[in-house]
Amino acid sequence: MVAWLALIAIVIAQPTLYDAQLREIGLAGQPLVRMAFVATVALLLIVLVIGALRRGRWTFWLMLIASASGVLRLSLSSLQASGVLPRNVPQWYAALRALIGAIQILIAVAMLRGYRRSGAWGAF
Repeated sequence: MVAWLALIAIVIAQPTLYDAQLREIGLAGQPLVRMAFVATVALLLIVLVIGALRRGRWTFWLMLIASASGVLRLSLSSLQASGVLPRNVPQWYAALRALIGAIQILIAVAMLRGYRRSGAWGAF
């Protein structure tokens, strides 16, 4: 829920962040494309929530992979902050992305610990 609300807040507050990526495929500045993007992310989150409530094994592994990818998010933000890579986003967004990456890594570690102790969806 927090991820979806953050996405909506960013789309409303600074839609140009997503327009930069959409410009590469020729869809920048179109409100319908932004709305379709938010709807697609919402649908993905709904499917993941339903899978988690049903304790689907595939959902566990998908969430683990998605959480582990926080390493990439944190690395990218660190390289941009240090000046190794050019920063193409505002400072606040880079910091938010780094924070989300760190949280994802913590979730992945907790999921792996729980899996080692009592299997998928086991107690931590």
